[in-house]
Amino acid sequence: MSTAQTQASPNSRYEHLGALICDAAEMLRPPERLTVSGAAAKYRWLNNAPAYVGPWLNEKVPYMVEPMDALTSREFNSVIFVGSAQSAKTDSLLLNWLLYSVICDPADMMIVQTTAHEARDFSRRRIDRMHRHSREVGRRLMPGGHNDNVLDKMYRSGMMLSLAWPSISQLSGKPIPRVAITDYDRMPMDVDGEGSPFDLGRKRTTTFKSFGMTLVESSPGKEVIDPKWIRRTPHEAPPCEGILALYNRGDRRRWYWPCPHCGEFFEPSFDLLRWPDTEDILEAGEAAMMACPHCHPSSGALIEFFRRKEMNEQGVWLREGERIDRNRKRSGTPVRSDIASFWAKGVIASFMSWQTLVVNYLKAKQEFERTGSQEALKSTVNTDQGEPFFPMGTGSLRLPEELKARAKDFDKGKVPADVRFLMAHIDVQKNRFEVQVHGISPGNPYNIVVIDRFPIIKSNRVDEDGEKLWVKPSAYPEDWELIITEVIEKEYPLEDGSGFMPVMMTFCDSGGREGVTTNAYNFWRKLRKEGNGLEKRFLLVKGDSSPNAPRAHLTYPDSARKDRVAGARGEIPVLLLNANVLKDQLDNMLERRDAGSTVLWPEWLPDEWFQELTVEQ
Repeated sequence: MSTAQTQASPNSRYEHLGALICDAAEMLRPPERLTVSGAAAKYRWLNNAPAYVGPWLNEKVPYMVEPMDALTSREFNSVIFVGSAQSAKTDSLLLNWLLYSVICDPADMMIVQTTAHEARDFSRRRIDRMHRHSREVGRRLMPGGHNDNVLDKMYRSGMMLSLAWPSISQLSGKPIPRVAITDYDRMPMDVDGEGSPFDLGRKRTTTFKSFGMTLVESSPGKEVIDPKWIRRTPHEAPPCEGILALYNRGDRRRWYWPCPHCGEFFEPSFDLLRWPDTEDILEAGEAAMMACPHCHPSSGALIEFFRRKEMNEQGVWLREGERIDRNRKRSGTPVRSDIASFWAKGVIASFMSWQTLVVNYLKAKQEFERTGSQEALKSTVNTDQGEPFFPMGTGSLRLPEELKARAKDFDKGKVPADVRFLMAHIDVQKNRFEVQVHGISPGNPYNIVVIDRFPIIKSNRVDEDGEKLWVKPSAYPEDWELIITEVIEKEYPLEDGSGFMPVMMTFCDSGGREGVTTNAYNFWRKLRKEGNGLEKRFLLVKGDSSPNAPRAHLTYPDSARKDRVAGARGEIPVLLLNANVLKDQLDNMLERRDAGSTVLWPEWLPDEWFQELTVEQ
């Protein structure tokens, strides 16, 4: 076929023979001897107008150079990076590694995002823009829509880039030399029952031996499993699932700065920041400075924020077991591992100011003090500070004897003068209903007073000798009728003797042993059928399994979708409660001693009651 015919063919991918030869030569070109950070400095162009337009500058993020260059080391098969927001970890590790792979040393690569939606967004928002702005990357992209779609990219060298998400079909059966997993702690830790995303991703690279590499990056987001954990080594992370568990598998590197005052190296962290005690949060943030742990507190030698740049430029990564003196001489025996793991805290992040860190923390702390919710605190500690979150109150033990010492001299079953209404709460146990009655009094926003606590143990059923049998909530629907007289219709005398106060609303557990849910639903139907309005004063409750669920929301279960055994038809109201949020609020109220938003309890309560309040963390 002639050249003219080749050019005229509608199925031809090349306009002339020279273009075909150039593409073939691209496949045979030897790797360019550059590190990932060196390739970024040579070929990466950023267009983040109006903030910055220009070449990639490693000096802007000096703490990312070593993690980037570890990606090409044959000493390791994995790189784990724990970092805060605004630390440039995604740009430095994922995109610069992709750039290196496309230009310097082509090899197939997979980038795993949290969801399919995030994978598509990352492809369009980050990768396609890098193709446009960094021309040496873009010109190596194969032409044609089938070579450049949302989830797959083909390059002239023959390299393929795949965008994926955590599913067994995406993470199995594909030998891929380079796998990058981003935002790891927002992924399920068990993919379709086959294992963690990291372990599944690393299996894809094993065929390539020392040439294979798996990257995982994320800010912390998993709960600390043991809040009473005590660190055994300086660089050990708390026991968590997710990225910190992977970090502990590696050589555990931390970033150290030299103090501009004494010259000694230390690891910067949020707990070393100091700010004035003022009600003006912005003023506190603007005045934030860092205390060197080596300088004596009486010296007043605090480190100003403007010095962070120079300290980052002089910073070093130290592995577990390494030490460094003020003359930059290293000593010690570093931990050996086939995983290079790094942990960069939020105070070193080049694009996050100390003012922002302090302001976000103080705002979240205020919200916790107002509402008892720790969600905003958890978010800023995990994302901004790059630290695992220890729930408030777990740093010290709450002892039963301390709680009992705060008990008040209330008469059992009598309503104090400031109580406005009563609520009863029923916990369904194997062989009893456990009932506690609370009074609600004005506060900020309210106080809770324990009025009564008692079990419903004996049923109206009798044995052969006429003795009453134990209550069995899961087995006998008629045992639930005891709730009507013992709780819903019960009235309590006012403390001053002027009258009685009825229970306004009764909340009852609707889960537990098999049969409880069915009997609970049938009891509510019975109340409604009797027509005296008692069903309006009785509400079933259930814990919501989702950690991000609202504090409380009303649902109407339907057996067409779930709860088939219970036989619900969408007519029974069930209040779903976010147990984590409510326990946080209760923990905060138990700590308060003033009349703001607290819990008050009487002296007549048994010791077991006080022990119950110390069991949960």
